[in-house]
Amino acid sequence: MAAAATESPTLGAFGDEVAACTRCALASGRTIVVFGSGSPTADLMFVGEAPGFHEDKQGLPFVGAAGQLLSKLLGGIGLTRDDVFVANVLKCRPPGNRDPLPEEIAACEGHLFRQIELIRPKVVATLGNFATKLLSGRPDGITRVHGREQAVSLGGNRVVLYPIFHPAAALYTPRMLEVLEADFGRIPALLGRDPAPAPVVAALRPVASAAPAEPVQLGLF
Repeated sequence: MAAAATESPTLGAFGDEVAACTRCALASGRTIVVFGSGSPTADLMFVGEAPGFHEDKQGLPFVGAAGQLLSKLLGGIGLTRDDVFVANVLKCRPPGNRDPLPEEIAACEGHLFRQIELIRPKVVATLGNFATKLLSGRPDGITRVHGREQAVSLGGNRVVLYPIFHPAAALYTPRMLEVLEADFGRIPALLGRDPAPAPVVAALRPVASAAPAEPVQLGLF
């Protein structure tokens, strides 16, 4: 069973199933399937692109520098990682952190849609281009649509799709932090909650100080 599957029996059983997936060639090179982590009944779900080096080793999504920033951004709106569910379009790491291939997305997207069906979130926040294009069904890139919510049907449920930049974008382009903070600041309202005070996220260190750094994924912007 994937190390991240600590969910309810139904979602946990699906995690067991996905842990043995061999639908695409990525299965032969992975260390472990990165199923996802968080609350199985989360109102807010985040969907990133694919596991990286550290995620592939630990079986958990967003455990590197981008994951640390995600946790800080959540804290700024009064939430923790335990309050949300975090997953990726792909459940296995592409070699060298390259962009997902169309055939890999096609092979893995059913897992993501099933997760959404089981969790039944109110809001699905897509992080970067690949998740946004897949779940919106549109070709518009994240730079054009970030912060603009839309009602869609995912996994048989009506949800609010909320595209935002991937946290890693701010690691490479610090000015993106203000954009991320502003987009995160709208999430409580989308969830139907009172806005939480948003403390300023601690200043980012250069990416070179995050060990080890990995190649930039083009789907972040």
